[in-house]
Amino acid sequence: MSQEKIQSFLRELPKMREDLPFSPEVLKQLFVQTGNNSMASLEDVGATLSKDQGLTTRILSLANSAYYGLQAEVQSVPRAAAVLGMSEIRNIVLALGVNGLTTRYDMPEDFDLGGYWQHQFLVALIAKEISRMTDVGKPDNMFTVGLLHDIGKLITAMRRPEDWQAIHDLAEADEMLDVEAEEEYWGLDHAVVGSLVLKSWDLPPDLVEPVNWHHAPALAPEHSNESTLICLADYAAHASEDPEGPFMSKVESLCSEMEIAMDDIMETAEELTESDDIEQFVSLLS
Repeated sequence: MSQEKIQSFLRELPKMREDLPFSPEVLKQLFVQTGNNSMASLEDVGATLSKDQGLTTRILSLANSAYYGLQAEVQSVPRAAAVLGMSEIRNIVLALGVNGLTTRYDMPEDFDLGGYWQHQFLVALIAKEISRMTDVGKPDNMFTVGLLHDIGKLITAMRRPEDWQAIHDLAEADEMLDVEAEEEYWGLDHAVVGSLVLKSWDLPPDLVEPVNWHHAPALAPEHSNESTLICLADYAAHASEDPEGPFMSKVESLCSEMEIAMDDIMETAEELTESDDIEQFVSLLS
């Protein structure tokens, strides 16, 4: 793999802010308004999102879906934010934005978009629960990071489908983890790809950095604990889906490092894996 081809790919990534199905400025302002120290009101958030009527329509459609099970229909974004919470509105907007990217590109035949979202959502749920167990990070933030942690895989499949297919084939042929095949193929993993795109969307460092370092949390200059938590949630999700695979030992190692009971983590992961919430979430994005 030539370095020029890799560098060309990396240079393209910040430009993907223009591929979002809504204005990047809407997303930037939303994150400012829903940040931990924000004094923005529900009406402020509603005003920001109402700048894109199509986005408002999709938010209300999702908020009123069976997934959330609201007692009464909400008819405005401020009301949806009041009922569901600011962080849930933020996650809905992010999920719609990321999924909207896929309509602009022809995906590789072997890329399972439904499976991708199922894994993202499972990791998000597990990460939120581990955050509650350990007081590492903020649970809502950890859910958001989990929802985004593998976005680099999606970006690679969209922008470099032939390279994604080559990495996929290498991983299968040599029985390698995806991240190992990426390093072997071009010395670059999906975490770096994803973080570059998220930075271009003006997402805050406490969301971007755990995505960037979730496969090498010990090397993270900042947010190392949060990066380790996402790594554990990712491994636990894989282990719950494939108990005989290579991930159970990785879960054990990280649980020891974080001084948390492995049985508690795996019980949580297995319960969430069997939950109907994941399939409902994925169906909402289709």
